[in-house]
Amino acid sequence: MKGKLITIEGPDGAGKTTQVKKISEYLRTKGFKVLVTREPGGTSLGEKLRKLLLTLEGESPVPEAEALIYAASRAQLVKKVIVPALEDGYIVLCDRFVDSSLAYQGWARGLGIKELTDINGWFLKNNWPDLTIILDVDPSQSLKRLRKEKDRLESENLEFHKKVREGFLKVHSMYPNRTRLVDASQNPEHVFESVLFEIEKSGIIKI
Repeated sequence: MKGKLITIEGPDGAGKTTQVKKISEYLRTKGFKVLVTREPGGTSLGEKLRKLLLTLEGESPVPEAEALIYAASRAQLVKKVIVPALEDGYIVLCDRFVDSSLAYQGWARGLGIKELTDINGWFLKNNWPDLTIILDVDPSQSLKRLRKEKDRLESENLEFHKKVREGFLKVHSMYPNRTRLVDASQNPEHVFESVLFEIEKSGIIKI
């Protein structure tokens, strides 16, 4: 049986990595084969591109180049890691995926959600997420959770991060059947309970 792709999205500081860890541990206790990966990254090439994208050193990419570098990392991850795992029946949990590009580059950078959808659709084809959990939280709250040493995107101003949140809400309105919105302003345990509820309600797996 083919596996399922579940992606966890949201603004910086929303708690994505924490929830991915909790979900993976829970699903494994239920007997599922689980593969955890992340974006950008997840492959040797992807990790090199991650460093290039998130470093504060050197020349920053223009929005179009930024979007294409993210897409390149994603294409490598999909072909080398995600598709083989799905074919082997794994539940793949990805910490960020295509919807981050739609929100960050498509909306906040102003490149257009449709344009970014088309670019990524070229190689995603039938490998769009089965379910996307969007952790929603006000940036004025979530940014306080970040470590002191911020990467290039985390270091953007508050107005940019507000646009990112708007972008995720726009993505949710455009893809209501695939995406679920979860209030991430709560404590991690309450957020986890809400995430599990949404996974169960989606019906993509029985837990």
